[in-house]
Order: sequence, then C-alpha cells, then structure tokens
Amino acid sequence: MKPRRSPLFAGIGHRPLRTLVIGLMIASQSAAQTSRTIPPSPAGVIEFTEAELKRILRHSPLPDPPADPTNRWADHPGAVELGRLLFFEPRLSATGDTSCATCHDPAKSFTDGRALSQGAGPGLRNTMSLWNVAYNRWYFWDGRSDTLWSQALQPIERDIELNGSRTRLARLLFTDEGLRRAYESVFGDPPDVSDPARFPEEARPAAAGVEDAGHRAWSGMSESDREQVNQVFVNAGKAIAAFERRLLSRRAPFDVFVEGLREGDPVKASALSESAQRGLKFFMGEGNCFFCHAGPNFTDNEFHNIRVPPLDPARPPDSGRFHGAEQVLRDPFNALGPYSDERSGAAADKIEFLANSPENWGRVKTPSLRNVATTAPYMHQGQFADLDAVLRYYSTLEGAVTFGHHDRENIIRPLNLTPEQMADLRAFLESLTDTELPPDLLDGAAREPPGRE
Repeated sequence: MKPRRSPLFAGIGHRPLRTLVIGLMIASQSAAQTSRTIPPSPAGVIEFTEAELKRILRHSPLPDPPADPTNRWADHPGAVELGRLLFFEPRLSATGDTSCATCHDPAKSFTDGRALSQGAGPGLRNTMSLWNVAYNRWYFWDGRSDTLWSQALQPIERDIELNGSRTRLARLLFTDEGLRRAYESVFGDPPDVSDPARFPEEARPAAAGVEDAGHRAWSGMSESDREQVNQVFVNAGKAIAAFERRLLSRRAPFDVFVEGLREGDPVKASALSESAQRGLKFFMGEGNCFFCHAGPNFTDNEFHNIRVPPLDPARPPDSGRFHGAEQVLRDPFNALGPYSDERSGAAADKIEFLANSPENWGRVKTPSLRNVATTAPYMHQGQFADLDAVLRYYSTLEGAVTFGHHDRENIIRPLNLTPEQMADLRAFLESLTDTELPPDLLDGAAREPPGRE
C-alpha cells in the first residue's frame, strides 16, 4: 500500500525532479552546522518530532552571503558607497524624480506597498523586496536576470520604471562632482562623455523589433563609444549590487529561538510564543511548507505555479518563467557574457545548462519569507492584501486558476486550516522579522568615499 501524501503535496509526483533536487540541496546547505545529536528542548518549548526539529535547525542560522565571482567589486567598500548614492539618485530617471528607492523604499521594507509597481508607468507585477537578495539564484519574479548586478541595470532603462538611459547615467557620473569622486575611488576616471555629437543625451539599445529615438541614437554611436558607455553602465550595476548585498535580515526572533534549541537556553527559546511555535510545527510538519520555503532564507530559489488567481482577469496571462528563461539567455549582461568577471563555474553553468520548456509557463519565483510580515501586499501581482488573505488562499484555494496544457506541476491542495492554525501560522511568519540595518544604508546623503580625506 502506498503511503498517504500530505494534502499540500498531493501532486508532488508531477513535480520536475530537477526542482526537487535543487530544493533539497538548498534545504540541506546548513545541515553541516547542525549537531547530529538533537539536544533536549528547553522549558517552554512545545513538542516537536525529531524530523521537525531537524528541519527547524536547518533553517537557521542564515550564513554569510555567498561570494559573487561575476562581480569582483561585490564586497568593495567604495562600491557599496557608490551603489548607495546611485540607489537613491532620482536623476537616473527620465523625469528626474524616480529612483530605485521609489519602488524599494527602506521605510516600506524595500517595497512600495502597492499591489503593482508604479514608476514612469504602471507596472505589471508586485515590487519584490530587496531583503537578502545577495542569496538569490535568479532575479525578478520570472528570473530574467541571473546576477544581482545585471538585475540592477534593467530598471534604469525600462520604460515603465526609471525610463532613463545608459548615456544619461554615464554623463551624470562624469559631471556630478560627488558621484564622480565616488566612481573614481573604485573604478578610476570615468570616460569623457561631454561631446553630445558622440554621446547623445538619451541613447540606449532596444529590444529586437523595437525602434525608438533612444535606439536610433544608440545605433548612431561608434562601437568604441558604445563600449565605453556599456562599461560605465556595468560598473554602476555592480556598485548598486554591492550596496544591495548589505541589505541583510539574519537575526529574527525565530533565529534566537533556534539558538535556544541548540543551546538548551530557555530564555532564548522564549523568543517564540507558544502560538508561533505551533505555527512553526505545522510549517515544518503537516503543512509541508518547507519544501518550497527551504533553507535559512526560506526559499528554494526556484519557480512554481501555485494557481493564484490573477489580479485582473482581463489582462493577458502572465507567462512567468517561460519568457524569463528566454530573456536571461539573451541578456548580454548574464554570467556568460563579456562583462562578467568570471565566465566559468557555477554562475556560468546556470546559464550554459539552462533548459526552458512549456511547463515553465506561469511559474514564478518562490520569495524568501524573511521579513514577510512587513512586505504586503503579496504574490506576484499583489493579489492578497495581508497575511490572513494569503493563509485563507492556502486553506481553501478559492479562485485558483485551472492549469493549462503547459503545466503538469500540481504541488498544492487545500490545507483546510482551522482559525487557530491560521493564527499560529501568522504568528510564526511574524517571527521571521528582523528589519534592523545600519542607518548609513538608509538614505542617499553624500558622504566621502572610503579611503578619501
């Protein structure tokens, strides 16, 4: 007789083997840090099974961010400072009033609080938070970027975001004294882009088949001038990435609780209420939430279709990972491209061996759950206003869309949560909150670059 499957994962047999393997690898990355002998639980801790305890211990602590060999400036203090200035710089936008921080507002947990983003135009998806982006394998909901620095470049020129251009950015770095000094402290002198005949005010390449003034201006530039601008553009993206790598959330009440479990410390174990502990038990046990929200960053970093109803049924369906995979393969700034600082190894292998299939249609990336209580609304189109709405959906799957012929992954069934279970899960999710950052990362105030008088 076959063992009974959990309701949540009744369709797990249809899940691609590669996704399962990756999820399990991520979930086990911190297992080496876990004692093979689980210590007795301190006073005040509810009863967990041995399997649940092992999973809990694998979800904390969150280690230091992995190195990014494609960006040799990823941990350079001067690059962090330049990236901070650029992150808060509205002059990168066509209107001069929109910056990265407009949609990724530190006061709103690096989101904008909207269902759909709003930049130079209305967005098509919810703004993802930047907490712990240094741990990601893919970027954007559809994974159309494979490195943090290449992700940072796209919003600058996208017409519904900053709607700027790489020549605008290069000119700003050349002409603004503070930005220029910050750039020089890391990358050396920026190129002289003051001649408008060679470097048009707004020039940028466009997607295949798109013809606009920016693209015509870009096409009219010499190859050597385009290369100079591209290098400045890439350097800016790598600096922004260096800044964003500092946006870390690693010591939430949950992490203190796990320390208490390891150390047998009842004071630390009291960091989680009994309700939050019950929610944790359900998350690591009956609910099987840990399959997708795996490892210390609570994500498998892969893509799934959980059948969430669209925000606006009249809009065309979101293709998700299917077109995202196509885009990342074509991106000249991917890890295999000429601007990557290492075109071999794991980062390059991700691209070289990336295979797309129709089953990716509609799948979106599993977000981290760290600081999830501070980043409403939720899902890729902001369909759910709060955590209660998310939990109600998982409980009932009310409004879930019917799978098309593309997708055979069917990983969820209604959880049929009781009111107490919903409250417990919400309490646990709230225990993943740690929004403390050094104050000098939270604004765009001018400061001296590191190492300069």
